[in-house]
Order: sequence, then structure tokens, then C-alpha cells
Amino acid sequence: MSNEIYGILLILCTILVSFVAVYIRKTAKKTQFADVFLLNFIFVIIWNLSMIAQIFLSDLLHIDPIYFDYIAYIGICFLPVSLLFTGILFTRTKIQFKWYYILLFIVPAISLTALWTNDYHHLFYVKYSTNLSEAVFGPFMTMHSVYSYLCIAIALCLLVSYIMKNSGFFSKQSLLIILGTLFPTVVNILGYIGVFNMSIYVTPITYIIALIFYSIALFKLQLLKSTPIALQRIVDRISDSYIVLDEDNNITDFNKTFLSTFKLKEANVRNVNIFDLLKSTNANLVNETILKDALIEVRNSSKTVTFEKKFPSYNKYFHIEINTITSNKNFLGTLLLLKDTTQHMQDMHTIKNNQDMLMEKERLASLGQLIGGISHNLKTPIMSISGAAEGLTDLINEYDASIGDPEVTVEDHHAIASDMKEWIEKIHSYTEYMSDIITAVKGQAVALSENENDEFTIDELVKRVNILMKHEIRNASLTLETNIEVPSTTTLHGDVNSLVQVVNNLITNAIQSYNGKKEESIALKVKKDNNDLIISVEDHGCGMPDDVQEKLFKSMITTKGKNGTGLGMFMSYSTIKGHFKGDITFTSEVGKGTTFNIIIPLLNS
Repeated sequence: MSNEIYGILLILCTILVSFVAVYIRKTAKKTQFADVFLLNFIFVIIWNLSMIAQIFLSDLLHIDPIYFDYIAYIGICFLPVSLLFTGILFTRTKIQFKWYYILLFIVPAISLTALWTNDYHHLFYVKYSTNLSEAVFGPFMTMHSVYSYLCIAIALCLLVSYIMKNSGFFSKQSLLIILGTLFPTVVNILGYIGVFNMSIYVTPITYIIALIFYSIALFKLQLLKSTPIALQRIVDRISDSYIVLDEDNNITDFNKTFLSTFKLKEANVRNVNIFDLLKSTNANLVNETILKDALIEVRNSSKTVTFEKKFPSYNKYFHIEINTITSNKNFLGTLLLLKDTTQHMQDMHTIKNNQDMLMEKERLASLGQLIGGISHNLKTPIMSISGAAEGLTDLINEYDASIGDPEVTVEDHHAIASDMKEWIEKIHSYTEYMSDIITAVKGQAVALSENENDEFTIDELVKRVNILMKHEIRNASLTLETNIEVPSTTTLHGDVNSLVQVVNNLITNAIQSYNGKKEESIALKVKKDNNDLIISVEDHGCGMPDDVQEKLFKSMITTKGKNGTGLGMFMSYSTIKGHFKGDITFTSEVGKGTTFNIIIPLLNS
């Protein structure tokens, strides 16, 4: 084939490769990989233009052909290194240029220097010829060739191994990369060893073909995406939506779950700015200000920003996580992960409704306990008042009959008045007792729906507990032993009714721990430990098994089977923690009994 034909082929190839380079520059996302890939084209174009000039200008201008090679070898020497960086960036996406990368350019620089000074030592070309079979090469050409093929081999291994892991060996991408690399390599090796006569103009043409194969594999088949095809198939199947943003907050990647969840089309999402997407949809996906602040917060840190968001248009709840994607401290993008928590929120709503039902049941049980206490505690004073009324009636009748009776002395009238006064005092004491009962009951009834923040004394607390629990304890044939080791005027801050309900609940549990056993006792103790007030309720009943002790206060658990919900203890613990900033501890042993300790900080201590 004549040199003129080679020249025409080189011109056509140069036009083609320039067109491909411009197309990639306009369509591909600007990344380090795209930049270094374009650098490959630049080196090949330099190589081609030098060969074209050699063919058409060497004889015309009477210039030695080897001097055109001086320019061509700028591309020839550095192209293998550029291909090596292509492989490295394809596997790592982004790198920081390290000082030791400069070492990769030493051999190309030496080869280029040896060529440019070849007239003095002929270590690169002993004899130069455009026909490889006629050329005689020096040791520097051997060093250049070995190094170049080594760089190309490493680049090929990086590309193929990465693609094989994600797309498989027989994928279109793998085959194109392999064919594109093998074609110039095999042709050049066969030419160098003399299998056929080959012109030096064949090599740049074969490399152009290789680069076109690479371009199809890496750009047309979209291997430059953030995730390879096999990995994309995996993420498309996960139930959570995700999107990846670049440095300019453009959407570079997403999965099908994101598109299907928000009813979007790929063409309307890819390479679209996230804030433009938010403006173009009426879905109100994420508040723009919140998203901007979150992106700024995570951009230069490893922090993950999370928040909950309800999307009314889709009737869904999402837990949104935003964090950065980095490689070797280089920013690659921002990941927005949207976890669908709709089912979880619905389950929580159901649990809350069930809990509300249980709390209502517990309130009704408390009301039943109060009503039982009212009926018992009011029965005795009412009967006593009724008896007092009968006594007063008799005295009135006696006094009325004595009027005008000469035998009734003044002393007799004073005696009748004294008896009346005694009955009236008894009625006063009974009504005062009833008033205390009504006050206690009213406070407990209000506590079932309202919380008050006030001050009360230990004496008031114990008095209310005694009044409200008197009926239950007597009905169970038990006794409540009260031991107060602090001044009765000791003041506590909070809602007395809430604390009374907690103590009553502990006493009720103590009563039930005896399982109907009679003539036993329950101890109510109040003492001070440093700056804490400790209210203890102690019984010698059945005790709690280990599995109940482990879960007590952590969940609603009960030893009463179907007769209990466990909500009482759970609410008691929450009341002491939330209303009094205190704690409840306990010790229990099966068959020996249980002691609960309510620990409340004394603010004025």
C-alpha cells in the first residue's frame, strides 16, 4: 500500500477520532476519567498529524522523515501512561495526583530524549525506516516498547477485571475493551517480529480503532455511570429509593424504585438539578431550605444528616439520610437515601391506638378502685352520722317533754345540752373525715385526666394513701404498716395525685402478690438518703420471676396473666421519671417478696 493511501486513511481516521472526541466532550459528564480519556485522543491526534505531515511534507520540503517522528513520539511515548491512568480512574472514579505518579513519566521522558538525540548515539534507531522490517532498533526502543506494553497491559487488566466483576466476562463492554486493546497490540507485535511487512503508519490507525472501541464501551454503553450495570440491577431491586448528586447538585444516578415511587420519568430526572426537580413537581418532596442546609452540612464532612418527611401527595412517610460519597478523601457525590417508613408509621399508629385503649382500661380500673373505696370509706361515717341523728332526735324529744316539768332541774337541762353537743361534735368529726375522703377521691379523679404542678407534704401524701387504700387492705384481711422516718412537713414538688396513684398501684400489686393469703402485712416506709426521698412499698408475697424482672419498666409485662395488662407499672415508672425526675428501683425474690423504691430528688435539700 502506498504512503499516499496511508496518508488518506490517517486523515480520515483523524477526522473521525476528532469527531468522537468532540462528541464525548459535549455529552459526557466532566470528570477526571473523561478528561484523561480525551487526553488519549489528543496524543493519538498528535501522532496522526505528525505521520500525515511526514507522508505529504517530507519529500516536498526535503526534511528527513525521522524528524517528524520526533513530534509523533510525544503522543507515542505518553499514550501508554495516559491509558494506564484511564484504567486507574475507571476503577477509582477520582484520584488525587501524588508525587510518585511522576515516576510513571520517567521512562517516556528518557525515550523521548533518546530519540531527539539519536543523531549523536543511535541508541534509539540504529537505522530509521518507515517500514518496520527494514528498521534497526537500539536498546532505548526496546526499553520504550516493553514499558509501553506493560502500561497498556495493566490498564487492560484494570478495565476488564472491573467490568467482569460487575457485568460479566461476556458482556458487550468487556468484549469491546478486549478487542480494542488486542487489535493494535497483536498487529504491532506481529509487525515487529517480522511476520509481515508493516509500515509505521499502521500503528496509529490501529490505535484509533482501539479508542473508538473504548468510546463505544465506556460512553455509548454508559459505563461511566456511578454504578456499573450489574450493580444497577441490584439497586433497582431494593425497596429504598436513592439519588446521587454531583458537585453542582445535578442528579447523576438513581434507581427504579425512586422513579416508580414518585411517578417520575428517567428523562426528566437524569442530569437535572435537584432544586429544579423540586420546583417542577407539585409533590413537595423535600423543603428546599432544609435540603440546601443539609447538603452544605454534609459536603465537607463525614456526618450523616437525617430527618423524617411525610409526602401527602403519595400518602407515604420517608426517613431521609444524606451523606457524601468519597474515595481516598476525594468528593465523588452526595447520596440521598429515602427509606419508606409508611408501614412502620402505620404500625406505630396502631400500637398507639392500642396503648390508648389499654390506658383507658387502666383508668377505668382506677375509677373502679376509687368507687370501691368511696362506698366503703363513706359508709362508716354516714352510718355514724345517721346514729348521731337518732341520738339527737331522742335528746330533742326528751328536752321537749321536759319543758314545764317542775321535776326537771337546771342541771338536767345542762346534761341534755351536753349530750347534744357531744353528738354534734361527733357529726363534725364524721363530716370532716368525709370531706377528706371526697378531697382525696376528687384529686385522684382529676389526676386521671390532668396534671398539676404544685407542692405537697409527706403527711398529705400518706394521709391520702391511707384513705384510698383502707378499703382494699381491710377487704384483703391485710395490714398496712407505715413507718415515716422524715418530718411530716417535708415538702415535695409536683402533682400529689399522680404520686398517690403510683404508691396506690404498688400497694395494690403488693396485695395481689399474697394471692388471697390472710393476716399478712405490707410496709410503707418513707426515709431520706442524701438529697433523695425514698418511698418504699414492701411485701412478703410471691415475688417476681427473672424473666419479668428483666422486662419490668421496659415493656408492659404482668404476672397476673389475663387479669392484668402491665400498664400500671409502666405508667408508674413513666410518671416518676417524667413528673418527678426520679426513678423506681426494686428487689424481688420468688417466694420471699418484693420491695419497690420510689426515689425522688428533694429540690430544697
